[in-house]
Amino acid sequence: MPRPTTPLRWAERTPIERVRLYVVGSLYFLFVFFMVLAVVSAVATLPEPALDAFAVGLGLVLTAGGLLCLRAALAVDAPRAPDRVALGLLLGGSAVGLVVAWTRPPESGFSLAMFVVFGLSWGLAGVEDRRVWWAVVAVSPVLGWTTSHQVGLAAYAAAVAAFLVFTVRSSLWLLRVVEELEKGRRTGAALAVAEERLRFSRDVHDVLGRRLSEIAVQAELASAYVARGDERAAGTLGDVRATAHTALREARELARGYRPVDLDHELEGARSLLRSAGIESRADLAGLPEPWAEPVARVVREAVTNVLRHSRATLVTMTYDDGVVAIRNDGSAPAGTGGHGLVGLGELVAPLGAAIETARDGEHFELRVVPREPA
Repeated sequence: MPRPTTPLRWAERTPIERVRLYVVGSLYFLFVFFMVLAVVSAVATLPEPALDAFAVGLGLVLTAGGLLCLRAALAVDAPRAPDRVALGLLLGGSAVGLVVAWTRPPESGFSLAMFVVFGLSWGLAGVEDRRVWWAVVAVSPVLGWTTSHQVGLAAYAAAVAAFLVFTVRSSLWLLRVVEELEKGRRTGAALAVAEERLRFSRDVHDVLGRRLSEIAVQAELASAYVARGDERAAGTLGDVRATAHTALREARELARGYRPVDLDHELEGARSLLRSAGIESRADLAGLPEPWAEPVARVVREAVTNVLRHSRATLVTMTYDDGVVAIRNDGSAPAGTGGHGLVGLGELVAPLGAAIETARDGEHFELRVVPREPA
């Protein structure tokens, strides 16, 4: 998720931005809070002012290193390994702190050791290699024991390290889950847009393809009339003009509002187109369920367009009987339906619980919309 280019108020942020701000802010705040507590505890137990100054300086170094390591783990695009500066501050400060802790009495030595436990646990818990987490948790009781020589304090150091690692890892896990959900939502929205564009382009193809086929047939007929000096040429040219205007109107309707497909309109257009090509047609879809009307209208559009393109038909029949829509022609259209093909037609009728089937008998070709068998 990209970061906002300018600071946003809480109310202006999206839910994912709010979650990220909460998680990141909590991790930073708690780390600083724990380090301040460690500094206060160390200052209270260290008897010399010079050691107090050392404790404050060590706290600043470990805090800076831990925050830089945590920042790398919280990168927006993907978690990355800490850089050399972050690791240098964190590990270098830890080494110096441990050397001093081992030279101090148990009470003050243990306080300095807890500096290191806090810094390493919080700073390195964001590293993706889990061996690093376990190493920090495993070494913490060792540091507690070698500086205090008490089993209880060693166990306390181990518990603190485990709690801090768990807190950071669970927070990062929550943040990644939310971000992945947001990515999935954006991807789903993009796919929905792409699917709608595909549907629109398919509608444009179907509408204009049929009308252009009709114009081509009418133009060929008019050309033949003109060549013979037939007076019907003028009327046919008028039909060409009317069809062109109809195609333009339908294209505008599609562009304006995704024109719904009407079955009666499609049947009328199909009969007109077939008649212009000299093909007889018969249609009887009485009793067709209302939910089937629009998908079947699209199937009729595609089937008739491909009869003109790919067959030598003289008769096309469209019927509905016993739950099956059948479109037959006697000109043996190819098995592929052209356009967006059988797969595309199958997608149109799939929401109805139906499927597309084809059959061939000599010169006769049939395309059927049939209910699927219950699973």
